[in-house]
Amino acid sequence: MNTASPVPLPAGHIPPGTADWRSSDARRWLAAVPAAWAHPLWAVLGLALTAAWWTATAPAVPCTPAEPCGTDWPGLGFAAALLLTLYWVARQPRLALPGLAVVLLGHLTDATASPEEPSWLAFVVAVAFAAAGILHRLAATARQRALAHEAAGPAVHPVPAAALAFRRGRLSFVLASLLLAVAVFGYWQAQRVAGEYERRAAGLTPVTGTVTASDPDGLLIDVAVGGRVHRVETAHSEDHPVDSRTELLVDGDWARLVAEPYDVFGWELLVLGGLVGGLAFLANAVDGRTRSRQLHRGPLPALRVLVREGHDDGRTWVYAADDPAAERPLLHFHSLHAFEDDPEDRHDPHEDDEDEEDDGDELAEGLRRVGAVLKGEDPPPPLREAVLYGLPFAGTELAFVAPDEDPAEVAVECSVTAVKPAVAGLFGGLPDHAPASGRPGGGRRPVDEVAAALGPSVAPRTWGAHGVSRAVGAFLLLVQGGGVWALLDDDMSWMSVFPLVGLFFVVTSASTALNWRLTADRDGLWVAGPWRVRRVLWDDVLTVRHNHGGDLVVAREEDTEVVLSPVGWAWLERLLGREPYGPRAADEAHALLRRPGLRPLEEATPGQQGMPVGPLVAVVSALWGVAVLLL
Repeated sequence: MNTASPVPLPAGHIPPGTADWRSSDARRWLAAVPAAWAHPLWAVLGLALTAAWWTATAPAVPCTPAEPCGTDWPGLGFAAALLLTLYWVARQPRLALPGLAVVLLGHLTDATASPEEPSWLAFVVAVAFAAAGILHRLAATARQRALAHEAAGPAVHPVPAAALAFRRGRLSFVLASLLLAVAVFGYWQAQRVAGEYERRAAGLTPVTGTVTASDPDGLLIDVAVGGRVHRVETAHSEDHPVDSRTELLVDGDWARLVAEPYDVFGWELLVLGGLVGGLAFLANAVDGRTRSRQLHRGPLPALRVLVREGHDDGRTWVYAADDPAAERPLLHFHSLHAFEDDPEDRHDPHEDDEDEEDDGDELAEGLRRVGAVLKGEDPPPPLREAVLYGLPFAGTELAFVAPDEDPAEVAVECSVTAVKPAVAGLFGGLPDHAPASGRPGGGRRPVDEVAAALGPSVAPRTWGAHGVSRAVGAFLLLVQGGGVWALLDDDMSWMSVFPLVGLFFVVTSASTALNWRLTADRDGLWVAGPWRVRRVLWDDVLTVRHNHGGDLVVAREEDTEVVLSPVGWAWLERLLGREPYGPRAADEAHALLRRPGLRPLEEATPGQQGMPVGPLVAVVSALWGVAVLLL
């Protein structure tokens, strides 16, 4: 546990009446984050999967001489709106709402879609679910703002002059302009190709020919017209079998299908990429500039906090003012120093583009820091006292004043990425190196820290399968059941045996995830795996650890191990905003190993030791295989 005192902020830089953001208020603020069901990942997955399903099942519109295939700008616009909406659901929830409205309108007015198709209804449900999640997230943001305002009190204070001079958004504006120019160029080129065809075709009369050769895997067909064979391009060679009749426009050596007059697919892709990227950067720039200007609207509420720069990624992590051990981070963002002179000349590497956090320079700097830490050259950045200007809530931007590298001086820093609550998640949660306890550095929690939290116990302690772990087990069973169906539903062969055996190995993993249990009593550990319960005495236990692959390992003498795999997926639990249970179980069991005085005083009963479910799952899987064969 970190015991070093935070670097103090000189009293002259703390506005009179500035309230401390205390742990009790901060915990209420952190508890106001959106529920797990509203995590953007689920909405994005739902929209993407149902859109793909709808596209795959939608009836194809054939190219005919009466309705030839040309440019499809409305369809491209819908695709751009869908891609932007998927991005905005995760990054810009307020923009995602009108994006969802546009996507839904395009879906409902699509003449080729049938409301009777399950995929059509599934996409509508996915849009409704995404909208509900966004509204819930915005409501949670409003609650966080209200709680922060309550903690800060009614007092407002002038923002430091350096923060008022800080500007951002230029890089995103430049990138947006370049990408939108690319989209305009692609559109111009596509229209040029179409225009050239129309001018040439205006003086020609369609002729009918017979297809003499058609390559189903290629893009060319041979068409005989009046004793001459023309080789023409087609994107749908399957629609032109040999001996079928088709219409052509012929001008010397130039020949085109009337149904497929020209191909501008490449230019359309260029327009789509430029349009999506350009509008995404433009929205980021406008949003970032708007949020930055919120700091320029006169005096703002302020809170006294503690801050620390991330040792590996340069993020600013904010802690409660009464958390000198930095046990629980509250929020994080990237920030840059603000200066009163010539802010326009200072480059902003993070301007509005939150997706650039993993670029090569940061990777190189991270590797340098890791090497320095291993050599003992680069200690973790210190915890510093700070004054936070602005009300913290998800998506806003803040400024703060904190001691500089020289404690006698202070630095003004402004956020260049949106504030994100320090809860685990794919879009802005705790990084892998920072566990839910908030300790810098990650890895196994210190034994003293875990022991202090555990305290003595008379009854045996148990750790076992929980909601996420059981969901993983159910998922593995679905995979195994689907694989058995795929292998046995078609004609069986001796080659099917090998993958079938491999699928039945999934039973072991699924059974573990569904019902694993680790029990600590006065004499040792009971480890309930998929097939049996093992007893490991305390004197035989070397360590208890959790691997990154999801394994809970009890290492014994003579280099033997008892492994439970998997005990959930830590990355999934972080994504859902939960503390990973496997690492916690390993840390607590290891603490009991190292602190004998904390071990339970009673012996575990058979009911507390756990029960393997592997045999039951194996029987059910075998019955499923038989049912597939019989049906």
